[in-house]
Amino acid sequence: MALLCFVLDLRGLSPSLLADLKQCLLQLANYYAVSSSRRKPVGAGDRIGLCYVFEDRSSSSVELKVAYSPRGDFSLRDFHHAVDNLPAECCLPEIGDSGDLFSRVDMKLSSVLNDQVLYSWGGRDVKKKMIVLSSYLPLKIEEVDKKLLMDAADHGVTVEFAFIKQISSLSNEMENTSSFMEDLSHLRNCSVESHIPGGGMFNGLTKRWLIDLRDEREEPLLARFNFRDSLVGDQNQILCCLSITVNQIVDDFSTCQTCRCHGILLHHAAKERAEMLSCPFTENVLGASDVVENSVRIGERTILYMPSSHSSIKLQRVSNPIEFNIIERTNLSSLSEGVIISSSYVVTPTDYHTIGISSNEDKTKLNAQVFGGICRALYSMDQGLVCSSNGNLDTMLGAAFNCFYILQPSDNGPMLLRRLLGSEEILPMPDVNRIASPSIPQEIQSSIHAVLLKMELSDYNPLLHERGFHQKLNSLVKQSLQFG
Repeated sequence: MALLCFVLDLRGLSPSLLADLKQCLLQLANYYAVSSSRRKPVGAGDRIGLCYVFEDRSSSSVELKVAYSPRGDFSLRDFHHAVDNLPAECCLPEIGDSGDLFSRVDMKLSSVLNDQVLYSWGGRDVKKKMIVLSSYLPLKIEEVDKKLLMDAADHGVTVEFAFIKQISSLSNEMENTSSFMEDLSHLRNCSVESHIPGGGMFNGLTKRWLIDLRDEREEPLLARFNFRDSLVGDQNQILCCLSITVNQIVDDFSTCQTCRCHGILLHHAAKERAEMLSCPFTENVLGASDVVENSVRIGERTILYMPSSHSSIKLQRVSNPIEFNIIERTNLSSLSEGVIISSSYVVTPTDYHTIGISSNEDKTKLNAQVFGGICRALYSMDQGLVCSSNGNLDTMLGAAFNCFYILQPSDNGPMLLRRLLGSEEILPMPDVNRIASPSIPQEIQSSIHAVLLKMELSDYNPLLHERGFHQKLNSLVKQSLQFG
């Protein structure tokens, strides 16, 4: 597992950009605290470090200060505290005679990417990814900087330079970025990216860093698609990489009990058996004053200790009928299937007596007419309705956060209700430019086209595609009966 270490050079960032960057880091910490990997839990260890560049104007020197260092289990509270207290004075550049912003002290890579940052956290042989976030570009890479980066590569350290461009100086920065990238082009462990604020830029960075923390890129999930006939020559398969686009989050945070002596989670099994609670570490019996009742569990490993005034409401089953608030229309042609998750519900109009209201034929008839009118109008415009609800139809429980749904019409028929991803749940798509198909020779394209045309074409009918559930269960029951 790799460590993710942030080195922030905040000089020259506007207050609004600093606030956005702070939110970006806080959201990354929140995701990390509650997320889980496809292969293993990720909350077991602390894998985030945070430093910032401090410029001492009186001595004209640059100093690197550590705001948060990884140690033991990840502390969501401490990381939030470190980010919230990043000094605003680090963002104040000096103003030249022409009105341009500049820093009195140029940033030298050797002064910020030193041994303390590169190797002290986790030792020299632990894989690390350093992310240098800055609005300033070093004018050139010194030889000592190149040697430092080459040595880091030998110890499994990659360095990503992420430059947040200021709109006021885009023309100058383009030339500097090109020169900087050329200096680093021969270093295999370095990458340079420029980012223009706006358009969800920080949200995208947060999700990318989350994927790095979750190690999803370490062991890609591979798939092989096999065809009955050869596509080209003797090749009848394609090998692909699967990327998940959903970052599933919880619907609420559960309250729990912890021991006051060590802050360790107490299991409820003893309480349900009417036994005395004991400290999981010392096994000493705990009295009422030794138990912290107002704790909140975040993910598998993080516990927040709350004031006594804090109250948490346990999620209840959704009420019937479930309330959905219409937010907006959306074009179905532009709706990506990648943002639709979970099961689909068929939506049809119903009688009023089903919700406890005395049967009223006029109201029931009008309800059906309005339903049909909405369905027909949406279908003619190829549009759907985006709704929000405090009910999660997957769990049939209320949610502390909004759930979003899409209501899709049909032609003179029922509608479909399907769950949509929210901004916290969407992960970035793979880099399309990096995986774009090369130019395809005409003979290969023609061969593939011919093979596809030979395949049987039919509308998908689920009744013709059994998974084998009953056959398997019937076989197990038969074996059990033979066993006696």
